Amino acid sequence: MNISIVIPNYNGEHLLRKNLGKVIDASMRYIKQKGDRVDVIIVDDGSRDESKKFIKYQISNLKESDKLSIVLFENKKNKGFSSTVNKGVRNAKGDIVVLLNTDVEPEKDFLMPLVEHFKNEKVFAVGCLDKSIEKTGVVLRGRGIGKWQRGFLVHSKGEIDKSDTLWVSGGSGAFKRSIWDKLGGFDQLYNPFYWEDIDLSYRALKSGYQIIFEPKSIVVHQHEQGSIKRKHSPFQIKIIAYRNQFIFVWKNATDLSLQFSYVAWLPYRFAKAFISKDWAFFIGFFLALMILPKVIKSKFEVRKDFIKTDGQVMEMFKE
Repeated sequence: MNISIVIPNYNGEHLLRKNLGKVIDASMRYIKQKGDRVDVIIVDDGSRDESKKFIKYQISNLKESDKLSIVLFENKKNKGFSSTVNKGVRNAKGDIVVLLNTDVEPEKDFLMPLVEHFKNEKVFAVGCLDKSIEKTGVVLRGRGIGKWQRGFLVHSKGEIDKSDTLWVSGGSGAFKRSIWDKLGGFDQLYNPFYWEDIDLSYRALKSGYQIIFEPKSIVVHQHEQGSIKRKHSPFQIKIIAYRNQFIFVWKNATDLSLQFSYVAWLPYRFAKAFISKDWAFFIGFFLALMILPKVIKSKFEVRKDFIKTDGQVMEMFKE
């Protein structure tokens, strides 16, 4: 299967210098093993550093090959993660699209275990094992679980000894291009970041497709060096996370029991946020409310593909 690796970049020159070579090495490894083609697509999201200059230098110095290429696309202004990734996928030619953030360092054999799963036509996405470098040390991530609680979807890290997962990360995962196109890719309502990959994965599950976690596909993920935490304050990040959590609920919760639960518990959540002075919660809610017509439009566009209820999806992830 031909592969397109899409890398969104914003002011990530220091990370590209560290990790792009590893992406190329892993691509060459896959080409030697399978003989298929790999295209590396980097989409720059309005960077102000020397990222584009470095990428163009790498393109000009890439050894000539009919199996490997590096292509750069540019956003004239910063648009956000969903828009940037979608642009990369639109320009991808591979059967499988692998999404890698600039702060992700793939191990040389990470591609093969991912691709093997796509022999099953119902598989939409496969996630990597993230060796996440955090303040507390190395945390093994990649498999996600969740449950609907008091009207919200609460998600968390799952143990890595199972292959099921609630979502595949947009920073280190592989997606079948044909299904991506059918589902419409990442919803750009979630710009600038967060919840877009959970949203797409959840929609895929409700549409009857499979999502898999593959622990043999290993990447090192240096979250603290990524563009989100370098560009935004913790308070700004919290606001966006709350806003997008509301968008997710309004868009994806179709079971009446969940809708009633959301309405019933909302006064409690407001009171709790007021008592704890969690002003990010209120700002996030009103920012989501401002685009409610767009959320409702998106809700009716995506639900036509659903063949499973929220309850049926959640039954799959009982620990």
